Amino acid sequence: MDTLVMTSQLPLYAVLASALAPIPLILAGRNPNMREAVTFAAGFLKLWFVMKMLPPVLEGKVLEYTLFEPVAGLPVQFRVDGMSMLFALVASSLWILTSAYAIGYMRPLKEHAQTRFYVFFAFSLSATLGVAFAGNLLTLYVFYELLSMSTYPLVTHHQDAEARGGGRRYLTYLLATSVGLVLPAMLFCYLKSGDMTFAAGGFLAGKVTPTEALVLLLMFVFGFAKAGVMPFHGWLPGAMVAPTPVSALLHAVAVVKVGVFCILRVVTGVFGLDFLEQLDLGLVVSFIAGFTVICSSLIALSQDNLKRRLAFSTVGQLSYIILGASLLSDLAVKGSMAHIAMHAFGKITLFFCAGAIYVATKKKYISDMVGIGRRMPITMVCFLIGSMSVMGLPPTGGLISKLHLLLGAPDSGRWWLMLFYVVSTLLNGAYLLPIVFRAFFKTGKHFDAGTEVQEAPMFCLVPLTLTAIGSILLFFFPHLVFELASLMVEGS
Repeated sequence: MDTLVMTSQLPLYAVLASALAPIPLILAGRNPNMREAVTFAAGFLKLWFVMKMLPPVLEGKVLEYTLFEPVAGLPVQFRVDGMSMLFALVASSLWILTSAYAIGYMRPLKEHAQTRFYVFFAFSLSATLGVAFAGNLLTLYVFYELLSMSTYPLVTHHQDAEARGGGRRYLTYLLATSVGLVLPAMLFCYLKSGDMTFAAGGFLAGKVTPTEALVLLLMFVFGFAKAGVMPFHGWLPGAMVAPTPVSALLHAVAVVKVGVFCILRVVTGVFGLDFLEQLDLGLVVSFIAGFTVICSSLIALSQDNLKRRLAFSTVGQLSYIILGASLLSDLAVKGSMAHIAMHAFGKITLFFCAGAIYVATKKKYISDMVGIGRRMPITMVCFLIGSMSVMGLPPTGGLISKLHLLLGAPDSGRWWLMLFYVVSTLLNGAYLLPIVFRAFFKTGKHFDAGTEVQEAPMFCLVPLTLTAIGSILLFFFPHLVFELASLMVEGS
C-alpha cells in the first residue's frame, strides 16, 4: 500500500521553535531568570510541535514540507516518517531536561558567557531536528554541517588552551570527513541516479556496480564522523572539555546520535536493505563496527577521568547501532533504531551524574570518588541505573534494544557476530560497575564513614533522577519506540 504523503508546516515550526529563540535569549541576557524562561518556552513549544506530528505518523502517513529548491528537482525538504519522529521525540524531550540541568550546573559554578551558551544550545537543537526531518541527502548534509558549526562554540566554551585544542580537533575531524567523504559520495549518488530523495528500498539499486556501492557505503560510514567509528573517533573524547550539559545532550544524544542516524538513513533510504543484502555488503561494515565496539571498550577501562571513560563508552555504543544496521535483518535494524532512544536515556543519566559530582565536590577523577555514594546516594543510585541501561540489564530499556541487536545476528545468518555484543557487554560491566562498587562499599580519604549526605543542587538532581526513571519506564513501556522503528523498517 502506498504511503500517504501530507503537506504540513509542522516540521518547519518545530525547527524554528529553537532557531528563533536566540533573539529573545540575547535580549533577556541581563536577566538570567527571563533568559532561562525563554529557553524553557522554546523547548516546550518545540516538543509540542513534534507531538502534534506523532498521530499522523503512527497512522503510517508521511509529513512533507519543501523550504525552497536551489536546483531544479533537488529541493531542501523536510519529510517526517517513523524514523524521524523517534529521533525528534528523544532530542526534543531531553533538551528540556538538559536545560533544567544546565541551570543547576552553570549557576553554582558561575560559568561565564551563559547567554552565549544558551544561544548556541538552541541553534544546535534546530540543526538536530533539521537532520531528523531531512527528506533527502542535500537537506541532511546542510543541517549536518550547521550542527557542527553551532556546537563548536559550546565545545570551546571555557576558552582556555584545552578547550581550543578540543575545538580544533572537533572541527577538523567533522569537517574534513564530511567535506572529503560525504560530499563527493552524495554528488556521485546524484550523478548515477539523478536523485537524492530518501525512498523506501533506496534509490541506488541497479544504478551502481557492486564495487561502487561498497566504496560509497564506506565513504558514508566514515564520512559521518559524528558516529565515532574508528579511526575517526578522536574528536569525541576531546570534546569532553565542554561543560557537562553540552557533553550530556550533544555528545550523548544530539551530535553523536545524528551521526548514527545519518548512517541508518543512508542504509535504509539510499541503498535499501534488500540491495545491500543482495550485494552482501553488510559484512564489511560489521567488522569495522565490531572493531570499534571492542577497542573503545578496552580504552574506556584505562580512563580515570569519568567523562573520558563515558566518552569512550559512547564510541562503542554508537557502533552497536551501526553493527545492528549492517546485519540488514529487520530485527537488528529495529534494535539499532530503538537503541538510539534507550542509550540516550542511559548515557545522558551517566553524564548528568558526572556533572552533579563535579558541581557538588569538584571531583572528576574516578580514583577520587571512593565512598562518594555516602555523600551523594541519589546520584550514585541513578548512576547505577544508567550503567545498567548501557550494559543492557533489566529493568532498563537497554535490555530490550540489546536483545533485538543480539537476536538480529542469527536472524541475519551470522550468529557469530553476537560475540561482539557479548564481549562488549562484559567490558561495559568492567568499566562501569566498579565505579558504583567503590562509591558505596569502599571508604576513601575524601568520603569516609562519617560523610554527610550533600547532593548537587535540585536543578541538577531532578533531571538526572527523571532520566534514570525514564530508562526504567522504557523497559516496561517500549511500545512507542518499537512502533516507530517498525514503521522505518517496513518502509525500507
